[in-house]
Amino acid sequence: MGAVIGEVLPLALGIAISPIPIIAAILMLLSPKARVTSVGFLLGWVLGIIAAVVVFTLLSSVLPSGDPDASKPVQGVIQLILGALLLLLALKQWRGRPRGDQAPALPAWMKAIDKITFLGAFGLGFLLSALNPKNLLMGAGAGVDIGGAGLDVGAIVVVIAVFTVIAACTVAIPVIAYLVASDRLRGPLDGLRGWLEKENAVIMTVLLLVIGVSMIGKGIGSF
Repeated sequence: MGAVIGEVLPLALGIAISPIPIIAAILMLLSPKARVTSVGFLLGWVLGIIAAVVVFTLLSSVLPSGDPDASKPVQGVIQLILGALLLLLALKQWRGRPRGDQAPALPAWMKAIDKITFLGAFGLGFLLSALNPKNLLMGAGAGVDIGGAGLDVGAIVVVIAVFTVIAACTVAIPVIAYLVASDRLRGPLDGLRGWLEKENAVIMTVLLLVIGVSMIGKGIGSF
């Protein structure tokens, strides 16, 4: 179990460091309905992560299995494809980065966050974690690792729980901290949001590149 947690840890960190959901959570914390929308977003974010990993864990667990020391070509092919897609996304992020004094391009839905409801925030959190291409690929990679490890149900639950806690921590920490000490966090949150908006493309490029190469390495090692 420990070895599997080690394998999925970089993927969990990849989801955790994604700037867009962190920016979305911060914008909600700076909005008039901060407490309601931020909690809804956090719940959707956590459930989306769990859903993505569980689905791919179940799919991976039904792949042909045999000698644990033998090659796993099907799993290897899946990992190679996931790694290649992550590298393509890294290239897209790098080519789309703002140049010079150009303002970073952010999703249009961010402008409507002040008007979002609890259900809207919940749905947004779920979509960003479960259906966002970058996070979905990382969730799929984790599911392939977990499902192909031959763990029992209890161990799978523990690994998915650890993965989810790590992947969700960067959204959970500011939301929980705001609920405890909202007045003192407005300034730091606003500053963090500005930095993440400016460096979003660079952060995601490096992140996707590292994880994509790691995934390709796992795929090659499965043959």
